[in-house]
Amino acid sequence: MLTLAIFAVLVILMFLGIPVAISMGLTAMLFFVGLGEPQYLTMVPQRMYSSTTGFTLLAIPFFIMAGNLMNTGGVTTRIFRFASALCGHIWGGLAQVVIVAAVIMSGMTGAAVAEAAGLGMLSMKALPERGFGRCFTAAITGAAATIGPVIPPSIPFVIYGTLTGVSVGSLFMAGFVPGFMMALVMGVAVYFISKKRNYPRQERASLREVMASFADSILALLTPIIIIGGILTGVFTPTEASVIACVYALILGVVIYKEIKLADLPRIFWETILSTLRIMYIIAMAGFFGWLLIYQRIPQQVITELSALSTNSNVIMGIFIFILLILGCFMEGIAILVITIPVFLPIITQYNIDPIQFGVVMILCSMIGLLTPPVGMCLYTMSSISKIDIWTLSKELAPYILGITLVTLVCAYCPGIVLWLPNLIK
Repeated sequence: MLTLAIFAVLVILMFLGIPVAISMGLTAMLFFVGLGEPQYLTMVPQRMYSSTTGFTLLAIPFFIMAGNLMNTGGVTTRIFRFASALCGHIWGGLAQVVIVAAVIMSGMTGAAVAEAAGLGMLSMKALPERGFGRCFTAAITGAAATIGPVIPPSIPFVIYGTLTGVSVGSLFMAGFVPGFMMALVMGVAVYFISKKRNYPRQERASLREVMASFADSILALLTPIIIIGGILTGVFTPTEASVIACVYALILGVVIYKEIKLADLPRIFWETILSTLRIMYIIAMAGFFGWLLIYQRIPQQVITELSALSTNSNVIMGIFIFILLILGCFMEGIAILVITIPVFLPIITQYNIDPIQFGVVMILCSMIGLLTPPVGMCLYTMSSISKIDIWTLSKELAPYILGITLVTLVCAYCPGIVLWLPNLIK
């Protein structure tokens, strides 16, 4: 009963328009006072501080900055141009290009909203000019951006690894196959939609054109190779990799491509600070909220209740996916992670569900949440860029949401697909 009361208060506060971080903090404070234990409010600063001191969390601001630098410094443009020469002739043409560009950029930033913003500025200009519908363009760009946090490096994986103690490097490796599966199902959807609506295809680029675009973008394409290669070979940790990505993006934008001016840096730094503060504030407040859950033995209560429903791990996994998908409609992905992990982790341990596999499933569910109203951040980003209302855009996103859901179910019930690469590199 107490569990339902805690989450009911949290949901009510969010529905009243109170930001999720503040809602979590208020809920925890209200229940400590209501349960006659106000002395524990003195722990708020300590719990907030301890939640944000994990070494791996240092990667978050640097990956965010790397994404901002790449969007400003011409990296995104060059990758888009190369992808266009590579696959622009397939049905869906430039829409397929958006997917390929998103996959390449995934190895650089690990942030879906940054990818949506960067690709959106290009796609919303290029695709409608070639005969593609604006709503279709906005939908595929928003959907493709969700590949970013699945293929490493990934900010959500960094957060999950910090909260669970699971190796971030193993999580990164586990994301490769699901990320490419997402790209594949989106590509198939684009192919059939484009064929049905008779969207145009580009002329097949000559080998010379492909090589020219490759040569122009080769330094940008080296970014994921440097980052992932460095992590796999042990040259640097995932946290250090974020700094390398940031420095490399700065060199490309300022020195090589010369598209970042000194006047641009204060804006880039400020945007990075704002995005980082938003994420870290959520994590900080979630630390206090999570302590409330642990103190009141909520995870143990949930375990007892679920055990009464079923002892089958597959059934439990299905319940968790359902819960995560529902939460994704109302909460931001990172908030979902930090709220649910303290509850879910003991349960998956008891049911022998691999925490790496479960981490991938959680991130995939949060990616679906980025595309679903009323709180989908990628949905809102593309709605803002395209000037298309969120409900119209949501309908256009339906095939891609269905595709990501299918990938999620495959990863949930076929663990070998997720775990073979992490096991291979052990």
